[in-house]
Amino acid sequence: MRHGSAEERSESDIDGDRALTVAGRERVRAVAGLLLDSGEEPTHIVTSPLVRAVQTAEIVALLTKIGDRQGTVEVRRDMAPEGDASRLVQRLVSEQRKRVLLVGHEPDLSGLVASLVGGFGRSFDKAMIVGLQVPQRGAGAHLRFVLDPRSLELETNLLPPP
Repeated sequence: MRHGSAEERSESDIDGDRALTVAGRERVRAVAGLLLDSGEEPTHIVTSPLVRAVQTAEIVALLTKIGDRQGTVEVRRDMAPEGDASRLVQRLVSEQRKRVLLVGHEPDLSGLVASLVGGFGRSFDKAMIVGLQVPQRGAGAHLRFVLDPRSLELETNLLPPP
């Protein structure tokens, strides 16, 4: 998941301090609601440490009631811009973690998806979610769904599994 829309600049002028806008929070809430309604809510969330990503993760965790289901929210530098999200995915796969929502940034997320599925011809809109099934070996993942935050539709007729 890409973070929701954030303010253009923070009071500190530090990019990592930019917070979600009111519209960004509303969009994330709507997306989290659709995840819940579709039965696609995460069990674990791993987020970038940047404020806008942490706020996105907190909203999703709250609305999908992760704590009630013994889930976790973890902040990892691997999800920060230019972090090593591929290594993180390999670790999560080796730990046999299921239903993990990664919250991060562009262009890193579209690059990560492309590396896992062997190509991905789009970039992530703000608050967009791409659902993947990642096999034990990590490579050769298949695209399960795309949650379009603009239309609030879950696109599932994508690519057939290999």
